[in-house]
Amino acid sequence: MMLRLLLFVLLVPSPALGLDNGLARTPPMGWLDWERFRCNTDCVNYPDTCIGEKLFKDMADEMSSGGYLEAGYEYVNIDDCWLAKERGPDGRLRADPDRFPSGIKGLADYVHSKGLKLGIYEDFGTKTCAGYPGSEYYLQMDAQTFADWGVDYLKLDGCYSDPHQYKDAYPAMSFWLNQTGVPILYSCSWPAYVVGAGDTPEYPLIAKYCNVWRNYGDIQDSWDSVSSIITFYGDDKGNFSDVAAPGSFNDPDMLIVGNFGLSRTQERVQMAMWCIMASPLIMSTDLRTINDESKALLLNKRAIAINQDALGVQGKRISKNGQVEVWTKPILPKGSFAFAFLNTASDGTPRTVSMKMADMGMTSANGYSVEEVFEGGRMMKLLPNDTMTAQVNPTGVFFGKATVM
Repeated sequence: MMLRLLLFVLLVPSPALGLDNGLARTPPMGWLDWERFRCNTDCVNYPDTCIGEKLFKDMADEMSSGGYLEAGYEYVNIDDCWLAKERGPDGRLRADPDRFPSGIKGLADYVHSKGLKLGIYEDFGTKTCAGYPGSEYYLQMDAQTFADWGVDYLKLDGCYSDPHQYKDAYPAMSFWLNQTGVPILYSCSWPAYVVGAGDTPEYPLIAKYCNVWRNYGDIQDSWDSVSSIITFYGDDKGNFSDVAAPGSFNDPDMLIVGNFGLSRTQERVQMAMWCIMASPLIMSTDLRTINDESKALLLNKRAIAINQDALGVQGKRISKNGQVEVWTKPILPKGSFAFAFLNTASDGTPRTVSMKMADMGMTSANGYSVEEVFEGGRMMKLLPNDTMTAQVNPTGVFFGKATVM
């Protein structure tokens, strides 16, 4: 495989390898089955929650009728375990015929009829993480198959593969996706496996070939998991925040809002921080049974507007004092900021968090109109030498917006 990739790189001019699909000008938004439903393939005993056609049609129905599409959530994404155990006689991938009786093309047509887009999962290696057929040796064929099916989003994982091949492998799939002529958003797991191997990824190179990329382990349904991801992004090893821009974003993994492991306060933390970090907003919960409070949080227009800000700048942690952190994200209009006061302590007592506006980078002499994002109430006008103060609950966040005046 390495020899084939080297020949590919030698024969194809390097500019042709760059991703050129015009997609992800803001962080993509949608839904993915993995965190909530994993690899449940038993559709006999669990027809409503198995990885099958019904689940994805149900989610498409909920997204189109429940306000999610209107809010910007447009992708219905399939993760691992959708495949048949073997490729077809022609070498092409096949969906499991029992669980996906209409095939992926039929499912894509249904999702498209709802005004939504369909995403799919594959793996660069010989097998997917769950042991289904991988794309190694079949990159060109698989890219064209996905295009023929009407797929709009590809997540390419990295199990059963050699990370030393990634500098050739992931760009190769980028090239073949471009060659289909069909715009397919390209999500890479490239840096996650490099980080897992103890190395620092070459993020500018990755951003050249991928729309979004995972760079940390899979999220789990717990506060420990969410907080560890936030810490990783705050530490920003390799300055990966600097390469985030329209068309290319770091992906800290799915939103678990609406599941079992987070308190209401912790759900607000995840939503706020994913918006501050310009992260893809990819839900992984059962939209058929989600509670009203979690749904309202996922649909919060003011939070989503910050995530979807056209500058596409990833927010950064600018201060860490024990278990209290301050994060800022430049937004439009130019000179404005979103900001977060984060309290990761769990000792039961709210913390008073204060910082001078100028110390958060807010130096306009005209001052700022400051409001809390989730509730949307206008708070106050603050000048650069004024101090912003908020009470922040344990494992909680104050999510603010400062609009330049």
